[in-house]
Amino acid sequence: MIRTHVMICGGTGCTSSDSPKIAEAMENEIVKLGLQDEVKVVRTGCFGLCEMGPVMIIYPDGTFYSRVKVSDVPEIASEHLLKGRIVDRLVHRDADKENIELPTLKDIEFYKPQLRVALRNCGVINPEDIEEYIAMDGYAALGKVLTEMTREQVIEEMIKSGLRGRGGAGFPTGLKWKFAAVNQTPHKYVVCNADEGDPGAFMDRSVLEGDPHAILEAMCIAGYAINANQGYIYVRAEYPIAVHRLQIAIKQAREYGLLGKDIFGTGFDFDIDVRLGAGAFVCGEETALLTSIEGNRGEPKTKPPFPANKGLFGQPTIINNVETLANIPQIILKGAEWFASMGTEGSKGTKVFALGGKINNTGLVEVPLGTTLRQIIYDIGGGIPNGREFKAVQTGGPSGGCIPAKFLDLPIDYENLKSIGAMMGSGGMIVLDDSTCMVDVARFYLDFTVDESCGKCVPCRIGTRRLLEMLDKITSGNGTLEDLDKMEELCKYIQANALCALGQTAPNPVLSTLKFFRDEYEAHVVEKRCPAGVCKKLLRYEIDPEKCRGCTACARKCPVNAISGTVKQPHVIDQTKCIKCGSCMETCRFGAISKK
Repeated sequence: MIRTHVMICGGTGCTSSDSPKIAEAMENEIVKLGLQDEVKVVRTGCFGLCEMGPVMIIYPDGTFYSRVKVSDVPEIASEHLLKGRIVDRLVHRDADKENIELPTLKDIEFYKPQLRVALRNCGVINPEDIEEYIAMDGYAALGKVLTEMTREQVIEEMIKSGLRGRGGAGFPTGLKWKFAAVNQTPHKYVVCNADEGDPGAFMDRSVLEGDPHAILEAMCIAGYAINANQGYIYVRAEYPIAVHRLQIAIKQAREYGLLGKDIFGTGFDFDIDVRLGAGAFVCGEETALLTSIEGNRGEPKTKPPFPANKGLFGQPTIINNVETLANIPQIILKGAEWFASMGTEGSKGTKVFALGGKINNTGLVEVPLGTTLRQIIYDIGGGIPNGREFKAVQTGGPSGGCIPAKFLDLPIDYENLKSIGAMMGSGGMIVLDDSTCMVDVARFYLDFTVDESCGKCVPCRIGTRRLLEMLDKITSGNGTLEDLDKMEELCKYIQANALCALGQTAPNPVLSTLKFFRDEYEAHVVEKRCPAGVCKKLLRYEIDPEKCRGCTACARKCPVNAISGTVKQPHVIDQTKCIKCGSCMETCRFGAISKK
C-alpha cells in the first residue's frame, strides 16, 4: 500500500535543472531500499516557486525540499523515506522564519496570499495520468453540462461569472460564446490560443504542462455551448514538454470516450487536434492565429467580421487562451456566484502572473484580481535582490506599459491598468530595480516588436521602425527634445492606424516611459547622460588620480589598450579607444575607477 508520495516538479524550469534525473534516481533508490510498495514518485507540473527549483515535496507530511540535486537523492531516500528523519539542510525556509521546525506549503510566504483556480492541479497531480485528473473532479463539469444543462444555460453561467479573457484586453468570455452560438451554420470551431510569445511570460506553458486535461475539458464545454464539433490547440513548437503532454492527454481522453463520438452517451461529438506554431509573435493575435491554422502565412485580418461570426475556414469560431479555459470547469462545478465572489467589481476571479526580472522569488503566482502590486512584489515575490530599490514593473509584455513605484498600492485589475497606460495582457510581470534605464527598456520592447512585425500594415511595419531609430538616436547621445515630441506624435498615429491589436499597442512601452520617466529621456538628450549607467555610448569610465595606486592591473585587463600610465603613477583612460566593457572597474582593487 502506498503511504508516501514524492512529488517532483516536471515543469520546464525544473526540467532544465535535471528534475527528470532526480525522479529517475529517486525511483532507483526506492527499489534499492525495498520501498517500492510503499513509496511512489509523481512527476508533476510547476509548483510555482521556480527560483527554488528543482522542488520536491514529500507527502503526507508535506516537507518542502528546494534546489535538490541528483547527489541529494540517496540521502533523502535513506533518511526521510526509510528512517523518517527530515534532511534539514534541504528544507526550504523563508529567510526571516528559520526557526520554524518543519515548514510546509502553508507556512511559506510565497504561497500564503495566493488563491489557485487556474493552477489548482499544477504541482498536485501527474499531468500524464488521466485518472489522477478524474480523481480531482476532472471531466465532472463536462458531464454536468452534457446531462443537466442546455447550451443557453452554459453560456448564461459564463456571462454571470464575469470571466474575462486572460490573454489580452479582457473581453467577456460568455459574451464571446454567445455571439458564436447565435450563428446557425453547420460548422463551428473552438480554438485554444497557446501561442504565448511575450518576453518573460510562461503562464500558459505551465498550465499545459501541469494540467492539460483541464484545457481539453473546457474546450469540450465550449464546443457544446456553441454547438461546435471540432477544436484546435495552437501551441508554439518551442514548448516541447507542453506539446508532449497535450498529445498524451488527447490520446487518453479519446480512449476514455471523453473526446470523439457520443461523449457520455449524449450524442454530442467533439474532438481536438494540436497545431504547432513556429514562434511568430504576431500569431498570438487571433486572426493571424486562425490564418496560420489554415496553413497560410500568419498575418492579421481587418475586423469586423470578428471570428465569432467568421473565423476559422470562414466559420464561426471562439478563441480563448489557456488560462481563460483553465477556469471554466471550476466555474461550471462551483457556480458563477463562487467565481464572481473573487476579484473586483469589473474584474472577477483570479489572475496568474509570471514574476521575473529583479525579484527574489522568480516564479508563477495566482492571486485574486484587485491584489496590489506591493503584495505581489514584496509579500509573494520577496522584494528586490541585493537591497536595491523598486523602480517599475513592466506588465503585458511588448503591448503593455511600465508602472512606476508610485502605483505600488494600486489594485491590479483591467480597468486600473488601462487607466495608467498599461494593460493586463497575458500576465507577464517583469520587475525592474533602480539600476534599470527606462529608455533602454522601451528600446528593448520596440526592438522586439520591429523584429516580430508581420509587415502587413505600414503603421506597424514602418512606424515602429522609425520609433526604434529615434530611441537608438537618444540612447546614443544624439537625440533632441524635439525627438521626444515626434515620438509621442508617432506613437499616437500607430495606435490609431495599425491593422491589429499588436501593432496598435506596440507604442505602449514608449508612451508609458515617456509619461512616468521623462526625466530620464531628458537626461539622455540634454545632458548626454544615462542616469542608470546602462546605455554604453553615453558611459564614461574614469580613474580618480587620488585613489589610483598605479598597480597597472586595469591596463593589463583592458582588451583594447585604452589605459595608459606608468607603475605607481595615476593611470588615464583614452575615451576615444574605450569600448565601455567595464573590465577595468571590475579589476581595480582600490575603487579608483567609476562609471559616469
